[in-house]
Amino acid sequence: MVVDSHCHAGLGDGLTAPWNTRAPLAAYLRRARAAGISRTIFCPAFQSDYQVGNRELARIVSKLGSRAIGLAMVHAGRDAGRIDEMLTEAITRQGMRGVKIHGHDHMPTREVCDALARLRVPMLLDVAGKAHVVDMLAPEYPQVNFVIAHLGSFADDWRAHERVIEQLVRYSNVYADTSGVRRFDYLVAAVQRAGPRKILFGSDGPWLHPGVELEKVRQLQLSPSARALITEGNAMRLFGMVARRAGAV
Repeated sequence: MVVDSHCHAGLGDGLTAPWNTRAPLAAYLRRARAAGISRTIFCPAFQSDYQVGNRELARIVSKLGSRAIGLAMVHAGRDAGRIDEMLTEAITRQGMRGVKIHGHDHMPTREVCDALARLRVPMLLDVAGKAHVVDMLAPEYPQVNFVIAHLGSFADDWRAHERVIEQLVRYSNVYADTSGVRRFDYLVAAVQRAGPRKILFGSDGPWLHPGVELEKVRQLQLSPSARALITEGNAMRLFGMVARRAGAV
């Protein structure tokens, strides 16, 4: 089984870019199935009201059944004062398995991290190149697991990649996903220095092709057991997923 740990779904309301307009799934699901991806972790498209986006995502995940799980999103600034309420609804009533925070919205605050510590769920965090933020979060909240999207930068910032690799080694609660990393040797370095237990396969679908992103993991030429950690085991462990019987769709 292969788990894509980073994908988007649903409608946004910004209408200024693909990521805040619509995250269509028809092509993604076909491509994921063809690539051998059997489960996907989804988060909402960018929204002006993430409570709306989270509820829509819960409906999408429910329709997809066992091949999908969801992560809620919150805006740590705009939603201040109601984050615990929002995340309690998402985790305990909608079945979400964690939260996605994007630095272009707002970096995580103590209010967000306190909620995650109480609910015992992880954070998928896009630091948008500002990897130094992880050095504040990880030691302050050792009980919260942080998965750093794009190895720290979707914008090809090698300095962010370098720092996140160091953080993977330094902090037991810091992980990273592979999505959108164009400089392949940073993925090589991350696995060599931090080990395969610290890396999760992610595609950043539906806008990036999941098969193309998965091929980068395959090209790492790891042992079957190490590759399985990156493509399945780490996501299963961190996001509390239950293994399915072989052959299930």
